[in-house]
Amino acid sequence: MGGLVRFVPSHLGLHVQGRRGDRGHTMIDFAPVRRLAFGISPDEATFAGRGFPSPAADARQRLETAGRSFIEGYNTALADPRPERLADRLNELSDTYRGFAFEGAAMALALLDLVTPWKRDRFQAFCDGPANEHMYLLYVGAGWGIARIPWARRRFERVMRRFDPLYGWLTLDGYGFHQGYFYTPKFVHDQIEPTDLSPAACRVFDQGLGRSMWFSQGGDPERLAAVIGRFSARRQEDLWSGVGLGSAYAGGVDRATLEAIRSRADGFAAHLAQGAAFAAKARERAANPAPHTALACEVYCRMTADQAAAVTDECLVELPADGAEPGYEVWRSRIRDRIASHVRHDACSMQT
Repeated sequence: MGGLVRFVPSHLGLHVQGRRGDRGHTMIDFAPVRRLAFGISPDEATFAGRGFPSPAADARQRLETAGRSFIEGYNTALADPRPERLADRLNELSDTYRGFAFEGAAMALALLDLVTPWKRDRFQAFCDGPANEHMYLLYVGAGWGIARIPWARRRFERVMRRFDPLYGWLTLDGYGFHQGYFYTPKFVHDQIEPTDLSPAACRVFDQGLGRSMWFSQGGDPERLAAVIGRFSARRQEDLWSGVGLGSAYAGGVDRATLEAIRSRADGFAAHLAQGAAFAAKARERAANPAPHTALACEVYCRMTADQAAAVTDECLVELPADGAEPGYEVWRSRIRDRIASHVRHDACSMQT
């Protein structure tokens, strides 16, 4: 063991722990190596650091805090990926931002699983164990991890098959967000679409890409409408779905701004509402409700956050397995139809 330590570069800060392994061998703390190789600076979450147009102070503070919480969760998992200890650390964060931290932690665990073929159960252990209530965001975070590894990113749908057959589709949302957030000029302004994904996978990628636009466009209705309006009509519906999800989960704006967004999502209101319903379900499952999520559901879905979350559950009943159309896409379509029907009924009731 002493010979191994001798060959470790001193600048990595690698040190020998005092505890012993199962056979009495001294254990090495590899956390500094993981942080050096894969760590992300909190500065990456700032509008200045990303080169995004700076929004109003309230929106900037909310969105930057969400990004820093994600990075805190990510770096915390790199330092100590043990599920129980990791969950305990993340649960110390406020309800509003805790989900972002769990999402970031899932990114780190999925990434570590990919680069250590001798140990590939970190993410699943976290998902099945102490972080299960954050399951939706965990799968999104796993998509970030896949996006960070070139060989895995090129085989994304093959890697995705190791996850749950329904919720594994959420990894594509994480992939889209990652590309839109870190490579905004390429994927948002130049509208590059991945060539290594199936058409169905591209749709979920675009939901994540739209969610990233909530951050890169600072929640501004005019900028969002202008950016999305330059995409093909085929892609716009999923981008608006992502905006609905991002605005409902992250928040940062008032009712008037949400109403303006709904107005500018002309023809795509049902997609906007479907995204908000996903956000409501993610918070309901994790027991971390937020006033801005409730507000977004009122504006987009014309129902409470609890009602919107219930719609996502109802639409899972007898969901078909993947066929010509993936079960995940059937789920999204059902949610859109259910909420659109509710909105029409609500409008008729008001007229009478």
